[in-house]
This record gives sequence, structure tokens and C-alpha cells, in this order.
Amino acid sequence: MTGEPDGPEDRLRRFATIWSRAVFPVTSTSLTRPELEQQLLPLARRLSDALKARTFDAAAGQAVGAALVAAHCTDPEALSRSLDCVDAYLVLYCGEDGLQEALRIRSARLQHAMAAGFAGALRERTLAEQEAISQAALNARSTVAEALHASEARFRAVFEGAAIGIGIADLEGNILQVNGALLRMFGGSEQGVRGRKVPEWTHPEDAPQVWRLYEELVRGEREHYHVEKAFYRPDGTALWTNLTVSLLRDADGRPQYQLALMEDTTERRLLNLRLRYEATHDALTGLPNRTLFFERLEKAVSGGNDQRFGLCYLDLDGFKTINDSLGHAAGDRLLVEVADRLQSCATAPGEMVARLGGDEFVALTTGPDTEREVDALADRIMNALVTPVRIDGRELTVRGSIGIVEGPAGERGPAEVLRSADITMYRAKSAGGNRFELADPEADARAITRHGLTTALPAALDRGEFFIEYQPLVHLGDGSVHGAEALVRWLHPQHGVLGPDRFIPLAEHTGLIVPLGRWVLEQSVRQACQWQERHADSGPLRINVNLSPCQLTHPGLVQDTVDILEREGLDAEALCLEVTESALIGADDDLLKPLRRLAEMGVDIALDDFGTGYSNLANLRRLPVSILKLDRSFTQGMQQFPADPVDLKIVEGIVSLAHSLDLAVTVEGVETGAQAEQLRILGCDTAQGWYYARPGPPDRLHELALVDATG
Repeated sequence: MTGEPDGPEDRLRRFATIWSRAVFPVTSTSLTRPELEQQLLPLARRLSDALKARTFDAAAGQAVGAALVAAHCTDPEALSRSLDCVDAYLVLYCGEDGLQEALRIRSARLQHAMAAGFAGALRERTLAEQEAISQAALNARSTVAEALHASEARFRAVFEGAAIGIGIADLEGNILQVNGALLRMFGGSEQGVRGRKVPEWTHPEDAPQVWRLYEELVRGEREHYHVEKAFYRPDGTALWTNLTVSLLRDADGRPQYQLALMEDTTERRLLNLRLRYEATHDALTGLPNRTLFFERLEKAVSGGNDQRFGLCYLDLDGFKTINDSLGHAAGDRLLVEVADRLQSCATAPGEMVARLGGDEFVALTTGPDTEREVDALADRIMNALVTPVRIDGRELTVRGSIGIVEGPAGERGPAEVLRSADITMYRAKSAGGNRFELADPEADARAITRHGLTTALPAALDRGEFFIEYQPLVHLGDGSVHGAEALVRWLHPQHGVLGPDRFIPLAEHTGLIVPLGRWVLEQSVRQACQWQERHADSGPLRINVNLSPCQLTHPGLVQDTVDILEREGLDAEALCLEVTESALIGADDDLLKPLRRLAEMGVDIALDDFGTGYSNLANLRRLPVSILKLDRSFTQGMQQFPADPVDLKIVEGIVSLAHSLDLAVTVEGVETGAQAEQLRILGCDTAQGWYYARPGPPDRLHELALVDATG
């Protein structure tokens, strides 16, 4: 018969067959091998049921061990072969897929129980034989003595040949007998084992219930118990065991002995500890990793009412530059050095340092006074980074930005605390780095809102949540509406209408400014065409559209603009693209080339916020601009009469310079009539501001244009 049986009953019978073949040669019986197999089949079934039971029942294994004795399998070799057979084949033929490791542990425990049952039954059999001998006739004394000797010899063979440690003690804890396996576990010294009482075998890591179970057993209130327990060897090292202790009773049922079965699990435990260490510590630096840190942080933030915590979140400044220039090997050595320095900063009780990943580290402190301690910890960290690190003959300066979160336990979860520390750290980095900042709930809320807006931007464009308002551009000479500037708005589902200052920087950071800017240009050009259709008699209304620095560097800027103008049917002369002065400071020919091509097509280029970028005025001649938009800061002094004479001189000079270069001048932020009149006298060409109209829907400009046309 080859291969594994199909059904569970066939597999069980196959196991019984193998078992009978193993023990038949060493069993003194008149049964044939198939008849012995029939006796072993119910024992195999009981082992199978115990293997797969919801909870472990040592009684099943003990009963099987006793049944072996009842079946005359009393030879020590019969027990040894039975245990070997159970160890090798029980899980294979009676187990379930997917639970192999758990079933093998259960199988080992069943083997211990079988050995205990076998030993107990054999002892009871021996005692029964002794009783029979004492009542026999005097002429049978020699025969009885011989049988007793054989029985004791068989028991001694089982006791000494077992692969697991076995010990017998009386109810006072005096150790009476131990086998060789148990002596080897304790270093081979019989005196060191038998010279002590069981209650002396305490260990600091004993579970609280260990000695309670022991007391119940020796009082006869419990038949057995199973625990994981550590012992001290004579040399001081720890021996970890799976320990099963059973109560042995005399013929009248009175407690008499305790039988201990020990399996040495020291190596297995050391392996588990090593795997646990590797799973919770950073391989490069040896520091606790994110997993272990979160465990500690969760305990810290969920402590008692009088407990507080402090967290320092460190990110190295400019680490990417070191990696890119010197290589990752140098970067790793730098991280190891930083880790060593950080570890020396957190040595007090309740303090720990961990590496979250990359160049991000955290330091945690706990206790009743962390408000002071966390600041001191941050100072120690900053001071530890001051000394340069020498790598391959180079001295590398190490800088870091730290975000600090401190507070009472029980108010926030670990994820919220770490997020606040992360946000605060980036705030310190944005402020120039090489510093630490304290967490601010309002700043956190703003950062979270920014993140929410950033992640919502792409979907918002797809859902059509953006719209455009238009602010009129008025000719200062005759007061006519010259055109309008397109200003994009976001109608956010939760935050309402958001101005460009809330989301344009986010769009630039994520790259979404390119498709958003293309959409604004397309919508604005289409609106300009509609205005021209309505006001064909009064001349074309121009449209001003802002360009961000990111759009200037996009290779499709010129082609997108040409395509939109041609598709909508708007003349290039009716479009003005506004670029901030700061975006063009130090611009090279490659950056200016697309602007020059647009200017050659007839598109006006306006230099927005002029006067805020501190650019060299001589550079105006090389820029392809036709309009200067004077920043409102230069004209605020003209809102009241009389105007600030210094502002008048500055604006007069700028207008004179611009006109000498054939540049038109537009002023933004006009809020009073006096201001508008003064700008007209100074020669400014066009203006916009609340004095004329706030930004509004496109029909608003249509109404203003009608008023202007009808006078």
C-alpha cells in the first residue's frame, strides 16, 4: 500500500497499522500482529480526538499510556517506540492542514501525558503484583521475587530511557528520583538537583499562578497542571521548560507522589526572543524601530491621570544631499553615528530613542514632569549634533529639525501625537532648520487643512468645483472699462469659497497648477470671446490671466495658449498673461524664450507686483513685457488727500521710466477716488481695485461695460 489513505478512518487505520508494526516485536503477547492492531485502533482514535480537541486534555494521553500497560506492552522499548510513532505519524495522519505547528506542540504534550500514564500504570501494576505476592503461599516466594525484579527493571528502563526529563518527589517536595534526561537539562549534577526541595525552584519570571497550582496539586485538589516555567541551573544560567506535573495516588486513592515531566524549550525561547528583537529593532542602527516605538508610545499616552509624556521628532537637515553626493554607504555611517549620539541623550528612566526610518528619529520621555524634561532632552539632542562627523576623511556638519509634543496621558492617541510632532518638525524645518519648535494646535489644524486641500485638489478639478471671478481694468484717461483680470476661486464642499492664496501654492507644490492654469486660460479666453460678441461696437475687452512660475517652465505653455486662442477664436492681442516680477529675477534665455514667442504672436506680457522683487531696473529692457503692474504698496499713501509726497515721487519715477521703455502702467489696489485721480495725473494708464468694482461674475463686467458705453 503506497501513498496516503483517502478518508479520515483509512488514515487512522494506517496510523494504527504503523504503530502495531513498531511495538509488536517488543511486546510479550499471544496476540497476532493484526489482533494487536485492533487493540491499538481505539487508542489511536483517542489520540486523534485529543489532538484536534478545542482544549488540551492530558487525561486522554495518560489513558492511552495506561492502556499500553494493560495490553501487556510493558517493555520499555514498547513505550519508546510508541512515543516515536506518535511523534512521527500522529500529526501526519490525523492532523489538519494549516495547523501543523500548533498540532505538533499538542502532539508533544500528548507524548508527555502518555509517558506519565504509562509510568503510573506500570507503578500501579507493580504495586498490585507486590500485594499479590504478599498474599501468596510461602512456597511461591521465589517466583514472586523474580516477577517483582522484572517489573522494576522494566519501569527503570522506561524511566531512564525517556527523552524528556522525569522527576518524582513526595508531597513535601523532597526529590526522590530523577532520570538522566532531567539531569542533563540541569548540567549533569545529580547532587545539585536532588539536594533541593521543589518549592526552592523559584524563578523571578514565574507566572503568578505557578505556585498556586502546585499547592492545589500536593493538597490533592488537582490531578495535574501544565505551565511554562524557568529554572536556574547550578551555573546560574536559565533553563526554560514546558512543565507538566501530575499527582500519583496509592491503591486507596490517597495522594502519594508528584511526577514532573519537563521538555527543554530554552533554545526555542532564545530563537523567539531573537526573532522578536529583529522584528522590533532597526537593522542598521540597533535602535528600536517604528513597531516597538509605537508600543511604547501607546503605553505612554494611555497612562494614569498623573502621567505626562514628551516626544521629540527629529529629521536631519540636508541628509539627501549627503546621500546623493557621497553615496548611501556614507549616509548609513552617518545615521549610525547620529543614532549613537541620540542614544547617549536618553539614558534616564522613562526615556527611549527610536529610528522611524530614513533620517527620522524620535525620542520619548515619560513621567510627571515632562514639560521641563522634554525641553532638556531636545537641548541635549541639538548639542549632540553640533560636533561634525568624520567619514572617509571628511568632516560632515550635522543639523536637525525637531518637533516637540508634550502633554498629559489619556487625551490623544499615538497616531495623533506622532502626526502633531511630524507637523511641528516640518514647521521647524520651514523656519530654516537647525532648531526645535513646540507643537501648536492651531498650526496643526492649519497644516491638516492644507493637507486635506492638497489631496482634494485633483478631484476638485474633475468635479468642476473651481470657478472664475473677474475684476475690471479701467482706463484712467476716460474711465472706460478696458478689460478684466481673471481670478480663480474654489467652491470647496466643506470650507466654502477659497481664494487663490489658499490653494494656488498647494497646486504649484503638487504640479496640479499646470492643468488648473490651462483650465483657467481656456475659460477666460472663452469668456473674452462672449464679451466681444456683446460689445462689438465699443471695441474688444481684454482678458488678463495669471501665470505661475511652474507654468513658465512647462514645455507645453506656448502650444496650449495657441491651441486655446485658435479653438475659441480670440485674437492674441486681446490676451494678457501676468507674470510676477519675482519669477523673472535672474531668468535666463531658456525661461524667457516661451514668453518672447508669445509676445511675438501679439500676446501682452505684464510684469505683476512690480517693485516687490528688487530686480535691476536695467533688466526691464531684456524682458519681453509690455505692461508694468505696480504693486499696491506704492500707492497706499495716495488713498487720502494730500498724498504722501514720497510715494508720489516714487510712482512718478516708475511711470516715467516705464513710458520711456514703451511700457504701459497698470495700478492695482485703487480704493478711493482721490487715489484714482492722483494716479491719472501721474500718467498711469489703467487701474483696478474696489473703487471700481470687486471681483465678481462675468455678467457684472458686462453691466459695467454697458454703463460705460451709454455714458
